[in-house]
Amino acid sequence: MSAPKTAVLSAQTNDPTFDSVWEELKWRGLIHVSTDELELKAALDGGPITFYCGFDPTASSLHLGNLVQLLVMRRLQLAGHHPLALVGGSTGLIGDPRPTAERTLTPRDTVAEWVGYLQAQVSRFLSFEGDNAARLVNNLDWTAPLSAIDFLRDIGKYFRVGTMLKKDAVSARLNSDAGISYTEFSYQILQGLDFLELYRTYGCVLQTGGSDQWGNLTSGTDLIRRAEQASVHAIGTPLITNSDGTKFGKSEGNAVWLDDRLTSPYAFYQFWLNTDDADVIERLKIFTFLTRAELDRLAAAVAAEPFRREAQRTLAFEVTALVHGEEATNAAIAAAAALFGQGELADLPELTLRQALGEVVTVETAATTPVVQLVVETKLCASVSEARRALAQGGVYANNVKLDNDALTAGDVALPGGIVVLRRGKKSLAGAFVV
Repeated sequence: MSAPKTAVLSAQTNDPTFDSVWEELKWRGLIHVSTDELELKAALDGGPITFYCGFDPTASSLHLGNLVQLLVMRRLQLAGHHPLALVGGSTGLIGDPRPTAERTLTPRDTVAEWVGYLQAQVSRFLSFEGDNAARLVNNLDWTAPLSAIDFLRDIGKYFRVGTMLKKDAVSARLNSDAGISYTEFSYQILQGLDFLELYRTYGCVLQTGGSDQWGNLTSGTDLIRRAEQASVHAIGTPLITNSDGTKFGKSEGNAVWLDDRLTSPYAFYQFWLNTDDADVIERLKIFTFLTRAELDRLAAAVAAEPFRREAQRTLAFEVTALVHGEEATNAAIAAAAALFGQGELADLPELTLRQALGEVVTVETAATTPVVQLVVETKLCASVSEARRALAQGGVYANNVKLDNDALTAGDVALPGGIVVLRRGKKSLAGAFVV
């Protein structure tokens, strides 16, 4: 990922028009379920508390679902509370039960490598300076020294199997053909142990997570109540879906990652830019630090002039800058404009241009390949004869230059780096790389 964005981080503020961070979290739609609301609000309003959120290294990068949690953590930190960011070096070795099938266990050295990646990503969204500086923790530090006997005697004795069986993920698996192993069944005990350890070591009294993790979150609150006779809290954020009910952040099974090696800043920006009118204000509430007044104005703009897509452009800029920095965001915007003839392609960094072309049909070709053949190979035209007619009609462009000579080759029109951006008409794009 790109370097830390100190300027972006320092520019974040909670909305001063709200009386408390709890009220702002509710207004932004970030509270789906919680422990006792009145007690939790009083705890958040009564002075700094320590809270935590956990991230398991089940991949080499976090994704948009994790971003929801990171921004909740940042909002709580801005309100003066103390964040503990847990990257699960031990829980990542086990894997949270999925509702459909058993996870494949990831090799230990891979999990350790992913822990480092995720710690670096998490660190970009929190401040590690000041009176309420964030702290990174790894649950492998307290689980690795435990023997099986100690784990069963000191922790397992507090858990009731009947309660564990009622957890949604466990229940779903028990009723499936796959069943559930004791390994994944025990995950909720490990997560409960995390909360207990952080309560004992740092005085942590709140855990946040997705509402689909509610069973695991309450494992911790129940364990602390039994083991320490103390009351602590949990917040479950809603699962984010589109207005049509489809799962947010995934297209044909592909997650939108926070690592620019997996999802480029260009693709990331375009994802947000393509947000539906019906979803854009809710996305702005959750994923940006814009105030209620600013969002009310954008909501009015969506209603009055939806064709201008001001809310979508604001959303795309704000979130991409938050994750990748303003420089990468501006490069993504410039790339989108240049691809469609509104800027100079030659002025773009080669990496940005290659990333942008990763979102359209591309081919590798020789310098001697006729451009009319490239137009066919990239599916902008169905045949060479159709390509020649399109050129004759002035409808084909190579690197934003209208083609009027069907004898030109890829090498004749390529930019430095061997890049050819092909466009037919105003909107149909493709690319070629001269090798």
